[in-house]
Amino acid sequence: MNILFFITPKNEVAYIDDTCSLRQAIEKMEYHQYTAVPVLDGKGRYIGTLTEGDLLRELKMHHDLSLHDAEDVRVARIDRSRKMKPVGVDVDIEDLIQVSMRQNFVPVIDDNGVFIGIITRKAIIEYCYEHSDLKKEKECVKSSN
Repeated sequence: MNILFFITPKNEVAYIDDTCSLRQAIEKMEYHQYTAVPVLDGKGRYIGTLTEGDLLRELKMHHDLSLHDAEDVRVARIDRSRKMKPVGVDVDIEDLIQVSMRQNFVPVIDDNGVFIGIITRKAIIEYCYEHSDLKKEKECVKSSN
């Protein structure tokens, strides 16, 4: 099975450019209600994932940082505690599932490291459920009532 079946394309994903400010990152994550977002460089390559925890650690280290001052802190400078591993478009489904067990979403990159989208753990679980005996059993129970 081709993993692109599961992908949410880049144009539908909230991501942060590494030149964005800490304030912009906070505002984007708050607006979309995300706890983690991919970070891309100026050429669209995936360079990591920024989490709420990363933002909190940065604020803790600079406890006197105002929201105005947060405009001067670039995302590229923020240490990221979790290394969310991206996968290539040619990864097999078994490896994708292994990676997704450790991450809420899996960034997908092309052969040049350019970010093309994400695959959420939810999309994988929904697919597995739709093709499982659990759903068939539930439908049988509903139809017999």
